[in-house]
Amino acid sequence: MNVPKRLFFTVTNDLSYDQRMHRICTTLCEAGYDVTLIGRVLPTSLPGKERNFRQIRLRCWWHKGFAFYAEFNVRLLFFLWKNNFDAVCSIDLDTLPAGCIATLTKGKPRVFDAHEYFTEVPEVTHRPLVKLFWGGVERLFLPFYRHAYTVGPALAQIFSQQHGIAFQVVRNVPFPQATAIAATTSEKKILLYQGALNEGRGIEALIDAVPLLPPHIELWLAGEGDLSQTLRKRAQNAGERVRFLGFVDPDTLKEITRKAWVGLNLLENKGLSYYYSLANKFFDYVQTNVPTITMNFPEYAALNQQYEVAILLDNLDVATLIKTIVDLDNNPDKYLFLQKNCQKAALEWHWEKEKQTLLEVYKQVMRYKI
Repeated sequence: MNVPKRLFFTVTNDLSYDQRMHRICTTLCEAGYDVTLIGRVLPTSLPGKERNFRQIRLRCWWHKGFAFYAEFNVRLLFFLWKNNFDAVCSIDLDTLPAGCIATLTKGKPRVFDAHEYFTEVPEVTHRPLVKLFWGGVERLFLPFYRHAYTVGPALAQIFSQQHGIAFQVVRNVPFPQATAIAATTSEKKILLYQGALNEGRGIEALIDAVPLLPPHIELWLAGEGDLSQTLRKRAQNAGERVRFLGFVDPDTLKEITRKAWVGLNLLENKGLSYYYSLANKFFDYVQTNVPTITMNFPEYAALNQQYEVAILLDNLDVATLIKTIVDLDNNPDKYLFLQKNCQKAALEWHWEKEKQTLLEVYKQVMRYKI
């Protein structure tokens, strides 16, 4: 009897809201692998939902900064040493040291999954010592890797050139959803932002724009982050027209997204990670036939050439946002055109197609001889 190959995936979040990892682990389980997703438990963590793969959450004393990353990697390394596996996939640089050391000492294959351009996110790229540290982690450990993938073609090209590894592309697209274009049943129109309330997401400009928009337009924010309290104070002038939904589980978020009029994906150009991003929220909006307002960055521009599902912005300021939203509000034919293109794109940009690349990557990993 063939024993399923045992794959470990490592992240530093608490697993609850990581839709990309849920999709990846579910798919590999369905393909016959024995999968474990390893993250951490936070003071605010909710009980994990039962899934077809195992979930392990490590408990740390520290929750941020260098002390946390050091502690987590030490705890993760001892966990990996104590358990048997056939391969470890490290997600981003913050779990790379433990995954690399454990696989080297046990003589097992290793995989790297770059969710973002880690050294170019705003929290890192504008802090020289922090960037120097993570760049050192990258240079020290990635030369030991032969299997890697990332979320978009632009990043795959950059990483392949930098590290001499052929990065594959596994986009962060949702499962297909059979969603018809819904008739408008309410005069209220919801602008929806889903994701972390962090620096460089354009949320400040959105909040400032709301009081100057027609009164039937509201802004809903699904998520929390470093700026949660600051943004709540900033939104006081907008009254009830700005709603903070807090953390929302993925199933509930799908229902909220279906109520939206427009989805928002407004990253500021504060680092190459944002400039070359390909956010999962963009595809989530498309799957529910919700047109998007997003930045005119390379990946979104390329997708919009295939199917025009979004309005692309060249700059992010309050006046531009107001004009863009008001123009779309006054042009129902344009809105319907974008919706119909979402329907077409949704048939192409979904996980059932994207997962084929993922499955091929792990076939290659299991054939690889150390």
